[in-house]
Amino acid sequence: MKTTPFLSIRTEGGLLPPDILERIAKADKELGGLEPAYYHLPKGEKLNEAISRSWSSVRNFWKRFQREKNKLSQGDTGTSITRELWLLPLFNELGYGRLIFAKATELKGKIYPISHFWHKSPIHIIGCNIPLDRRTKGVKGAATASPHSMMQEFLNRSEEHLWGFLSNGLKLRILRDNMLFSRQAYVEFDLESMLEGELFSDFVLLWLLCHQSRVEAENPYECWLEKWSGAAVTQGIRILDKLRDGVCNAISILGQGFIAHPANIDLRDKLHSGALSVQDYFHQLLRLVYRLLFLFAAEDRELLLSPDTPSRTKEIYFKYYSTTRLRKLAAKIQGNRYEDLYISLKLIMQKLGESGCPHLGLPALGSFLWSKEAIADLDKASLSNEHLLGAVRSLAYTVDEGLLRPVDFKNIGSQELGSVYESLLELHPEINLTKCTFELKNFAGHERKTTGSYYTPSSLINELLDSALEPVVDDKINKSENPEQAILDLKICDPACGSGHFLIAAAHRLAKRLASIRTEDEEPAPKAMREALRDVIRKCIYGVDINPMAVELCKVNLWMESMVPGQPLSFLDHHIKCGNSLLGATPKLIGKGIPPEAFNPISGDDKKLCQELKKITKKEKKEIKIGGFLDLEEEIKNLNSTHKILSNQAHEISSLDEKNIHLLNEKQNKYNLMVRSREYENAKLIADAWCAAFVMKKTKNPPCPFLTENRFQKIKNNPLSISRELKEEIARLSREYKFFHWHIEFPDVFYLPEKGKKPENKHTGWDGGFDVVLGNPPWEKIKLQEKEWFIRVMPEIASAPNAAARKKMIARLSENEPEIYVAFLKAKRKSEGISHFLRNSGHFPLCGRGDINTYTVFAENMRN
Repeated sequence: MKTTPFLSIRTEGGLLPPDILERIAKADKELGGLEPAYYHLPKGEKLNEAISRSWSSVRNFWKRFQREKNKLSQGDTGTSITRELWLLPLFNELGYGRLIFAKATELKGKIYPISHFWHKSPIHIIGCNIPLDRRTKGVKGAATASPHSMMQEFLNRSEEHLWGFLSNGLKLRILRDNMLFSRQAYVEFDLESMLEGELFSDFVLLWLLCHQSRVEAENPYECWLEKWSGAAVTQGIRILDKLRDGVCNAISILGQGFIAHPANIDLRDKLHSGALSVQDYFHQLLRLVYRLLFLFAAEDRELLLSPDTPSRTKEIYFKYYSTTRLRKLAAKIQGNRYEDLYISLKLIMQKLGESGCPHLGLPALGSFLWSKEAIADLDKASLSNEHLLGAVRSLAYTVDEGLLRPVDFKNIGSQELGSVYESLLELHPEINLTKCTFELKNFAGHERKTTGSYYTPSSLINELLDSALEPVVDDKINKSENPEQAILDLKICDPACGSGHFLIAAAHRLAKRLASIRTEDEEPAPKAMREALRDVIRKCIYGVDINPMAVELCKVNLWMESMVPGQPLSFLDHHIKCGNSLLGATPKLIGKGIPPEAFNPISGDDKKLCQELKKITKKEKKEIKIGGFLDLEEEIKNLNSTHKILSNQAHEISSLDEKNIHLLNEKQNKYNLMVRSREYENAKLIADAWCAAFVMKKTKNPPCPFLTENRFQKIKNNPLSISRELKEEIARLSREYKFFHWHIEFPDVFYLPEKGKKPENKHTGWDGGFDVVLGNPPWEKIKLQEKEWFIRVMPEIASAPNAAARKKMIARLSENEPEIYVAFLKAKRKSEGISHFLRNSGHFPLCGRGDINTYTVFAENMRN
């Protein structure tokens, strides 16, 4: 799919996206600045007349330049003829007059040999045989850095210069200060294709964009290029709002399309029986949408097919199998009842998940996203062309003034997908199998609140990275003899990562530093950046989130940012994990045993029994201490031995290569073996048991024995001694509360001190830790909000006139709606259980008190 409707023009990084370029070419009056007077044309002269006259002159300049270019000897940079015969006349035709050669500019102690300036706009003109994105030894303006890198660095560093132009006569780029952009951003004109192909419509846009009047403002932030760029941002926000609606609509169309298809009897039966829950069905639909968005972006960025794919193979893929084809069809036709398009799409998705398809240039991507398990029921189901194209249309296009406008997936990033994800958390799927309907309903504040998922603007993220990340990176590099390795050894974590916005921004910062070291360019070329980004994401980035779909989307975002053509997706299962990062054990807490406070009663507990269990635990702890029942040194030795094995395995897994699907599968298998190993399972069982003691139901006739101190110590000494009933209950509670033990989940980051040595972190009992912990943790009270809980299941209770009336209505549910009442009591107990743990576990001595807000305990957890 072309990034613009113009054959010789491409736009990178969203600086001036395709929609804005089209509006400029059509002289959209709403943009402003496109009347003849704004281009300083004489009264009565029209823009098309002036542009046609320039086109005639420029074609003559080009022909003369081509004749002399063909006479150049080997090794001649062609600088003189490029400037004198071609580019200086071109810029003169664009209103700049005769540009004067400029002296090298010094800025903040560094020399920038930019060839020309027009007021506050740098214009760097080099020879036709000098590449824009590579250094050329011995050539002024290209010797110490690539011309693009040198120009971009100058714009980024200068406070007076905002927009600039760069050209070698064959290509011309418009650049802007892009310190806040995560990737290269520019508009490029392929002058050779434009002039040789007689592409007058493309020249019209070049003239309108590059004319002197576009950069002539005294304040660069008031020039027309800047105003149009601002309009692009505003338009992008509107499109983003529509993209959210489009994603929701696409899920609804797919959800209904699958259950309505006559062939999907098994799917309907599973939904009817409960073998497939509505929520799991919704998650499979989400993953299918993730796949489509991934393919849209990968195809538009030219990252999907292997780099050595022959042109004919590429043509076959894009013409018959690509999502580019699907998007084009969706814009033209409504579709029919046949299912050939979904069969074709499933074939492509299957190849990407397994062995690839060399006949179509497709590599194997691997990962859970592309596995059959990710959409197990949808993979076996049928879907009509009408429903598939309807969903694709909703995802790939927005409607503006009755016209379909394509979404710019080439430049869509984590910010956009993060915002879409935020909106999805507010949706609840409702299904009616009798009528074959599927709807997403918005209950604002429900799941978004209960999972603590929020979205953070890029401006705040950049402020945080400036203050938290950059000083650490500088310090590590300055102290290391190997700066490249110093960066790759860094470990960055977001303990409430959501869709990965913070992590991706941090990864881009690290990747830019890494690529700069490798290339010696302060503004590295895209290929170097992408390779560095893959290495950084593979080595340095860690994240945790309580919502499993957030974890999946975080991985999708990281893969979209770091995808390298021809290689599988990076292995991220060991770094991006699902769990409640606030609920976990530490070596020190485990070493202290079960605190008596674990038996403080919460909803549903027998208060008298809790008092008895508390007394028993106190007595047992006292007996252990006095009688020397436990050999603490031996316990620490065993704990260290187990953790050392896990740490070594984790380091080995991280060091494994993953450049092809076989290596990736080997890495996945080794990780699976680690988390199924006796060492890992025993360590997790002990830590889970410690946490479970706080939230286990304390009533008469319990399903399993209670976890008092003696029983816990026996589990620590011999995990095999645990009863089946107790082990199953601990596992159930671990799944329900999503216990997360940092030293077990990330043994390559946290390690235990050697025998006889005090730990670096006295509070937790571990050594090591992350170099930087960042993020924007949720701000929520640890308390079930009745109105928010009932707004989905019983709106009439949520809208009760006051709290007293609401409580009476809730009490009556025990007789009228017992299932809803039991679910409410379960949710209430879970909320109280979390609060109980935060207050009494000893993990949060500073903030685990009073009216607890999640942001305070997250802050303490990040500090630890």
